Amino acid sequence: MIDKVVAGAEQAVKDIPNKATLMLGGFGLCGIPENCIQALLKTGVKGLTCISNNAGVDDFGIGLLLKTKQVKKMISSYVGENSEFERQLLSGELEVDLIPQGTLAERIRAGGAGIPAFYTPAGVGTEVADGKEMRDFEGKPHLLEHWLRADYALVKAWKGDTSGNLIYKGTARNFNPMMATAGKITIAEVEELVSVGELDPNHIHTPGIFVQRIFQGKDYEKRIEQRTITN
Repeated sequence: MIDKVVAGAEQAVKDIPNKATLMLGGFGLCGIPENCIQALLKTGVKGLTCISNNAGVDDFGIGLLLKTKQVKKMISSYVGENSEFERQLLSGELEVDLIPQGTLAERIRAGGAGIPAFYTPAGVGTEVADGKEMRDFEGKPHLLEHWLRADYALVKAWKGDTSGNLIYKGTARNFNPMMATAGKITIAEVEELVSVGELDPNHIHTPGIFVQRIFQGKDYEKRIEQRTITN
């Protein structure tokens, strides 16, 4: 078995260059690669294109990279919780490609599966359709969408082993599994790192063949984006 363990987040991301395209797993603030984001802040890498379902919040997640102007372009679905994102978008400082959430997920999945393009009805009749090829299937118009791939995929899992096999927990099993397959280099941070053979093969969500680097993370905040309570 190949041991893919690196010392920590800083070691894992140290070779990510300026202008790299990154995928960052997570849904809202759940299951995001907190340690890798903090390490990128320290490297000071610039001109990043970030593919993520959302853009974090002002003081957490990708929002931290936006605040330090390390992100050139966001490819996302939901960005409504970040005022700095809004400011940079309206001022023209940040390039933004907004994609319907299902389409974003499928474009990433297609990238990992080696499918260059597919047709979907999502976005027909909206600005999403501008400039895209359209074709009718069973009497309904569909848009041609292309795969998404990245130079690096940064994912967060609950458990992983030294060969890179991963298990996600709860809502963290969102964009993380598909992104893990769509990066040229996939970096996984996990809450618990175990030896090969300790994970039940039937429970593994991402096989280690997709992961190049893995480390045990630390000091996870696991913030709640919107806390809702009832009396």
